[in-house]
Amino acid sequence: MRVLVVEDEADVADVFFDYLTELGHEPTVVRSAEAALGRLQSDRPDAILLDINLPGMSGVEFLQLKRIRDAGVPIVAVSGVATESQARECLRLGAMDFIGKPIALDRLNAVLECLEPHALEQRLEQALREDRRRSPRVPVTLPVFVTDYGNASWHATAVDLSPHALKIRSRETVRPGHVVRLTFTLPDGGPSLTVMSLLTREDPDGFTFFFVNPTPAEAQRLTDLVAHLSRA
Repeated sequence: MRVLVVEDEADVADVFFDYLTELGHEPTVVRSAEAALGRLQSDRPDAILLDINLPGMSGVEFLQLKRIRDAGVPIVAVSGVATESQARECLRLGAMDFIGKPIALDRLNAVLECLEPHALEQRLEQALREDRRRSPRVPVTLPVFVTDYGNASWHATAVDLSPHALKIRSRETVRPGHVVRLTFTLPDGGPSLTVMSLLTREDPDGFTFFFVNPTPAEAQRLTDLVAHLSRA
């Protein structure tokens, strides 16, 4: 998940960054609520880890903002000095959980695991909106190696590609909502991609998988290739 860490203590922020990276998340650290607001102007995270005691705008004041409440991003509030009434106020204002410092990292991991299905759903909805609105699809014929999370694997063939999705033909049974890893080589001379993908639709001519977590570089590569093939 893309986690925005709002923490003014540098050593604590470093611990969060290293731990989240080790767990496979994509943390971004800012040192104030004001900086978090600026970050949210251009990039929507999957979750926010919010220290309550911040310089300038406090974490509670951040939670009170209408734009934050309307955004629907899950927020985990943290503090080492908050009172019980402040903790209750954070939860009343919409925080998904409140964790006291020093934070037990296994507790933080458990909370993030609970938030991952929500993050996946939100990211998928965004990708679906973008794909319907403006994403071209181009026909391709590419070998695809499919691996599910039970470690079964098989070969398939891609039939069309968009910046957000790949449609494949497969003899194996796949059900909507099924998450797999798709490995394929694009016809641009670059290295192969392995992308976690979610099956969203089954049609007579194939299964459409939406890419869940491409890196920014992978997303740009897919966008550039589809644009090039659309002009060819």
